[in-house]
Amino acid sequence: SVLQENLGSHLRRCPLVKQVQSLSTQPFYQKGVNAGKEDEQEEPETGIPTSGFDIVTSEMKRNAVYSLNISEFFEMIGKIESVHAQICNDIKDSYKIPEACGVWIKGEVDRNVPFQEKHVAQQASMLGNLEEFGVLERIDGKENCELVERAENSNGVPAVVEFGAGRGYLTQMLADCYGIRRVFLVERKAYKLKADRSLRQKESLILERLRIDIEDLNLNAVESLQRLPYIAIGKHLCGPATDLTLRCCLSNERSAEQCGVNCYLRGLAIATCCHHLCQWKHYINKKYLTSLGISKEEFHAITWFTSWAVDADHGSDLSDVIDFKLLPESIEREECNGDANGVEAIAKNMKAIERAKLGFMCKQIIDMGRLMWLKEHGLQTQLVKYVPSSISPENHLLIARHVGGR
Repeated sequence: SVLQENLGSHLRRCPLVKQVQSLSTQPFYQKGVNAGKEDEQEEPETGIPTSGFDIVTSEMKRNAVYSLNISEFFEMIGKIESVHAQICNDIKDSYKIPEACGVWIKGEVDRNVPFQEKHVAQQASMLGNLEEFGVLERIDGKENCELVERAENSNGVPAVVEFGAGRGYLTQMLADCYGIRRVFLVERKAYKLKADRSLRQKESLILERLRIDIEDLNLNAVESLQRLPYIAIGKHLCGPATDLTLRCCLSNERSAEQCGVNCYLRGLAIATCCHHLCQWKHYINKKYLTSLGISKEEFHAITWFTSWAVDADHGSDLSDVIDFKLLPESIEREECNGDANGVEAIAKNMKAIERAKLGFMCKQIIDMGRLMWLKEHGLQTQLVKYVPSSISPENHLLIARHVGGR
């Protein structure tokens, strides 16, 4: 906090203010360009009260669920089960450790590079899935130097954009193992101990860090990326950051007047997480969920339930429990109807495996909506579990690629 009389002098020297002022002059800064709209689609009527706020907090979501009567709560659980059975039947295990990442897996990397086995396993499997899906190609030896020059006539990919890059160690592995030559790190926060120093020591690599919120990034206006194909990657893009990223990569691709200078997406791999933070305004496929009968208020309830997937012991893969019936008959509705805190009592008395199962179902519904949006934009897509839950319960990987003409 700053005293009122000192505010003027503070603002003149505040580094954050200077950073914001500098960002606003950048051609790729476009406030809210990827935010989405609250009223893109009319939703069906529901008994769940709406908050009236742009950002619905977890507390508000919880209170809305607890305000339901017992019948409404059971009807919503039934709808979730029905929708899940309808659309979430092709999510496969795909834990891939590519040969190209052997140096990292064996821990034979630079001592200055942070090494945590579970993060390395996640990063390697992301890249392994990209390679198997035909998006990423390993090129050895001197051929690395020809990637940029050969890009227009081959399958080589000259650019990688990492969204929510943090310190940039996913890109570090990608550069070490696949010889990528041009990388862009998108991150709104400032970090210490970044991979940037190590990456800049690679003579053949061009690195550009964009300190900007994904919500405000017009990727086509990044001059050094124009006319280039690129791969988009992101490891654990929390909540709405996944939706912002998808919109950033694809919403402006079809701009006719700029198609000669636009960058264009070759493929992507996004590890989704923190679904409890998702917001209706930002969500990429409101139209699809609405077609399934899911309202805005029900969507926020679904996002709140997702937190239950990660609050249990994941020594076993609970996401694979498919035969367990939610809310078994042992829960007597009549008994709960007499409880002033009926829905809250039900929620708190549910077994851990019930809560986890419901949470995983809700996560999959949210991510399947994203997958369907990518399909609508002409991409070949998959949603896979790229690591076991014992490594991370946040184990959904959304993979996509353009086919033909790219």
